[in-house]
Amino acid sequence: MSFAASVLTLYPEMFPGALGVSLAGRALEAGTWSLDAIQIRDFAIDKHRTVDDTPAGGGAGMVMRADVLARAVDHASPPGDSRPRLLMSPRGKPLTQTRVRELAAGPGALILCGRFEGVDQRVIDARGLEEVSIGDFILSGGEPAALVLLDAVVRLLPGVMGNAVSGEEESFENGLLEHPHYTRPQEFEGREIPEVLISGNHKKIAAWRREQSERLTKERRPDLLGAQPLVK
Repeated sequence: MSFAASVLTLYPEMFPGALGVSLAGRALEAGTWSLDAIQIRDFAIDKHRTVDDTPAGGGAGMVMRADVLARAVDHASPPGDSRPRLLMSPRGKPLTQTRVRELAAGPGALILCGRFEGVDQRVIDARGLEEVSIGDFILSGGEPAALVLLDAVVRLLPGVMGNAVSGEEESFENGLLEHPHYTRPQEFEGREIPEVLISGNHKKIAAWRREQSERLTKERRPDLLGAQPLVK
């Protein structure tokens, strides 16, 4: 069974976007995964197709209505649908490679793209939406975040990456950032490829790469070192 993604959005024309080319695009054409971009306005309950209203308690901006979103979610994810329901949100739990792998191993996902000031909390609670963040910054809407999440997931689906081993050695797969990479030419503007990489000694190469990964992680993301034990 292929991975089925349903995206609830006010801008369905943003999809598949970048997901329609390269690895993800080829996998989409091959049926390895499917994408259904659904217009939230189609579930509005008035003739003006209103999806938002002023925030209770006052304040700037607008809030996406619970009743409209509930109708959209129920349409895209009827009873019996086992796919997780995700809401792209800056206050959500940070997306990790572990969570990406969990999603890739599942049947798919329903992804709600928020807009304006946010989403009425009642629909989050009533429909069991899992809030997910791709970083500590604010976007104009959840669509770019949904594209990022789907790209991360789709590349892990069986057969999408030409060399599955390459995915196992990437950043975050073993709790560390990835080591530096080099290729021809051997000399570039006075900079040489590290000698160990052209030595042919695979044991020394593996040790060097591990050392470099640990160094970069300590320098750039020391928080990862305390997140989980290092894999030896």
